[in-house]
Amino acid sequence: MTDVLDYPATEQANKPVKPGIVDCDIHPSSSSFEEFKPFLSKRWWDHLNTYGMFVRQGFKEMLAFPRMQAEVSRLDAWPPSGGPPGSDLDFMRQQHLDPNGVEVGVLIPLRLNSGSQRNIDFGQALVGAVNDWQLEKFCRPEKRLRASIQIAPEDTPGSVAEIERRADDPHFVQILLPPRNGDPIGRERFWPIYEAAVAAKRPIALHVGGVAGHPVSGGTGWPSFYLEEHHSQVQTMQSVIISMVVEGVFERFPALKMVVIEAGFAWLPALAWRLDAQFERMRSEVPHLKRKPSEYIRDHIWFTTQPIEEPDRPDDLTRAMEWVGYDRLMFSTDYPHWDFDDPAHAIQVKLSDENRRKIFSGNAKKLFNLGQA
Repeated sequence: MTDVLDYPATEQANKPVKPGIVDCDIHPSSSSFEEFKPFLSKRWWDHLNTYGMFVRQGFKEMLAFPRMQAEVSRLDAWPPSGGPPGSDLDFMRQQHLDPNGVEVGVLIPLRLNSGSQRNIDFGQALVGAVNDWQLEKFCRPEKRLRASIQIAPEDTPGSVAEIERRADDPHFVQILLPPRNGDPIGRERFWPIYEAAVAAKRPIALHVGGVAGHPVSGGTGWPSFYLEEHHSQVQTMQSVIISMVVEGVFERFPALKMVVIEAGFAWLPALAWRLDAQFERMRSEVPHLKRKPSEYIRDHIWFTTQPIEEPDRPDDLTRAMEWVGYDRLMFSTDYPHWDFDDPAHAIQVKLSDENRRKIFSGNAKKLFNLGQA
């Protein structure tokens, strides 16, 4: 790492934290690319300025379709100091961390599309820069924030090295990789990443997004509307889960834990039921699986709540939550994005005090080793 940006801790950052929620999906942003300059070598800084980013589609940012709101964000999330939403730590404190009682917030950086670069060496340089930037701009000045170890999974050795480099730093609580890649993420060429995750005692986390260069609709061509593209994020996560289970990742790494972020969860029971039924008929093809797919899913995968499904009959959601397991759901807001879930109004179904505590804080504290759950 080169020179560290001067992000001093403020008086607010050192105030005692009241017990509250754990928000598992906060999106930090940068005011400009200049913020990453101290964390890139001259070679890669010059490369960024000369060639820019080159991902597996003709767009430099995360999605091929624009969001309904500028910067994917709430209209009121633009900080008065300038810059895009999520770029001003003091404003993040004032608008979200303090009023919503966030005891711990987990950062999910999406900037630079680091994990989807065609130039693998450049992508690896970017993930290192993004990780250093998270640490210096947000986590060191604000003790409530935790970082994600961003990796570029197409570079398996580089990803392992990045995980090992961060493994002893408690600021980093999970390993973030894009769900859309060149190959299904359960393939054996990615397994060293999962072995490193187990050794580092960190769950892997997959937030919707990534740029694979393939149609997002599961092989039926490119969608016509943003509504189709947005819903395809769920299909992507279903494919990821199927790949991880059927390729035998969880059988090979019984201590591996996985977090699915911003894809909902009410679709999970039907997916598991179908997988179990097909497994009964085709289990001779996958002798490496010793248990039913649903058992691997329930033992190894956690889900964040935003965007939670909102059926006309709330009892339908309750039944889905019971199947997934109240100990496998973790609260998230998606701050500062337009589909933000306010913790005061989220999850409009009846929950016991114990299950509410699990979802809003306890499960995440236990998974991320944040202290007493």
